[in-house]
Amino acid sequence: MSFHAAVFIAVSLDGFIARADGSIDWLTERGEQAGDTGYDEFMASIDTVVLGRKTYETVLAFDFWPYDGKQVEVLSTTLAPDADERVIVHRTLEGLVETLNDRGAQRVYTDGGSVIQTFLRAGLLNELTITTAPVLLGTGIPLFGPLEADIPLTHNATRTLKAGFTQSDYTIHR
Repeated sequence: MSFHAAVFIAVSLDGFIARADGSIDWLTERGEQAGDTGYDEFMASIDTVVLGRKTYETVLAFDFWPYDGKQVEVLSTTLAPDADERVIVHRTLEGLVETLNDRGAQRVYTDGGSVIQTFLRAGLLNELTITTAPVLLGTGIPLFGPLEADIPLTHNATRTLKAGFTQSDYTIHR
């Protein structure tokens, strides 16, 4: 594998990335209060974005396309291959990884609960940046799911943002 895959995501204090219905209102209502999270700097270092279908559909509801200038791949078994000229749809992880390697992707932003869990289980992730919002949701879509074995991490840093947000960076060991 020639690419470096990274996660940059927000979670509730109890570990959810969205409500059960996929809503991220709990984050959009508070997100700007956190101040500079480093997201823009992170995105400037990325050449490819990999999304799951649900995350892709969430992004479509935004007033703008947040991935201008980036190659965008969607891992989905149900999204139509010609759904959007801005993305390439992949049915399998193997096909996606082959495309990333063939294209010479360098830094890949992996987003969406299912895709992050898939990449993590497959040993494809290199780093995690997790911003924790000061809110408990009680239920929702978790960032992490079942694993076949422990995945050791190195904690690089934690910083306190504004309004009670915190952000931690980890390197994943394979």
